[in-house]
Amino acid sequence: MTVALKLILIAVISYLLGSLNFGVLLSRKFENEDVRSKGSGNAGTTNMLRNYGKGMAVLTIVGDMAKVMVAILIAKLIISEGELSTYSIFADNTNIIIKSFAGLFAVLGHIFPCYFNFKGGKGVATSGGMVFMIDWRIALILLTMFILVVLITKYVSLGSLVMAFFYPVFIFAFHMGVKGAALATVISQAISTIWVVSFLCGKKTHLHLRKKYMRLEPKVFVPCVTLGLAAFIMQASESIVTVCFNSSLLRYGGDIAVGAMTILTSVMQFAMLPLQGIAQGAQPISSYNYGAKNTNRVKKTFRLLLMTCLSYSALLWAAVQLIPRVFVSIFTADASLINFTAPMLRIYLGGLFLFGIQIACQMTFTSLGKAVNSIVVAVVRKFVLLLPLIYIMPHVVSNPTTGVYMAEPIADIIAVLFTSVLFSFQFKKALAEIQNENN
Repeated sequence: MTVALKLILIAVISYLLGSLNFGVLLSRKFENEDVRSKGSGNAGTTNMLRNYGKGMAVLTIVGDMAKVMVAILIAKLIISEGELSTYSIFADNTNIIIKSFAGLFAVLGHIFPCYFNFKGGKGVATSGGMVFMIDWRIALILLTMFILVVLITKYVSLGSLVMAFFYPVFIFAFHMGVKGAALATVISQAISTIWVVSFLCGKKTHLHLRKKYMRLEPKVFVPCVTLGLAAFIMQASESIVTVCFNSSLLRYGGDIAVGAMTILTSVMQFAMLPLQGIAQGAQPISSYNYGAKNTNRVKKTFRLLLMTCLSYSALLWAAVQLIPRVFVSIFTADASLINFTAPMLRIYLGGLFLFGIQIACQMTFTSLGKAVNSIVVAVVRKFVLLLPLIYIMPHVVSNPTTGVYMAEPIADIIAVLFTSVLFSFQFKKALAEIQNENN
């Protein structure tokens, strides 16, 4: 089959898959009506959320993203990059061209579905799935921009337009790749900052920025800095730990070991960021109820936070242990690096299943105003345990390179045990104090 026929086949398959509009299918199946007859008349996630709730909206966005991913995977099976690269016009970025081609026709199918009288959705979720398949890092950055715009302006459509504008500009027009995505992040943050400051200086808010409130008063900012010091130590120590890891790995394992460490830390960040987001979301709830002296609510909040964090960390740990090569392949296509890194990933994240406890306890310390305890926990894990173990473990095990990687899970497990014991005493003490005040 010629390249032209293969492209036509891809276009047809992608369009037919894209025409499977999950908003229409789900509303007809479970609500016995067509979502396009409700609200905005659109068959997308936003209209599903407004009319049928979060559950139906989640199913819609998952389905609409999945269909374009399937279309792209099928396209990759039908035509290879080598077949396209023989044409000079397609010589560069053949992988992106194949994915974009299939994704474009899937989006067209979503907007103009042949199964539903050519009236579909706006294609936001489907476009998001296409971008994710092209480069997941850029997809996450654009998603962040989308969320920021929606949160600030309350307009989902404006967030969609920002995403739609920045993606082709940074990727295709400027050929900037991940650098362009990083620039997009800075721009989105600058825009959101300007918007928030202008709002706080305007007439629509009850809390206004005033010059007289800009004076630094120790009694106000010192407690704030103290509470944030634990998080600062955790972030600042990462650079020190990275230098120590890399120097040891370069000594014992060479360049490939250092390259593997880059991938391992990336996967670790992938694990940590959702945990930190969940814990930070629980912070204001814990702090409010602690200040209101509602011990039952504080306990319930912590239990829910602990179970959520622990479940997430355990599931991710299981995935890493079962399919480490999948995680490594996200960051490299080098076969030798994948073969070296995959078993090391299992070792490096060996203690991840317990790490939900560490994050839940540490963030709850901060929520209850126990800044010293939070700082102690952060210092113990990074400086007291991990740094010495990086240099000790290579002399303990037969393979020094493996020993360096083993430092991380050993430090994590010991740190979790230490944090759990400290937290059990301090949490009971803090609750007892507010109970006595109530009595």
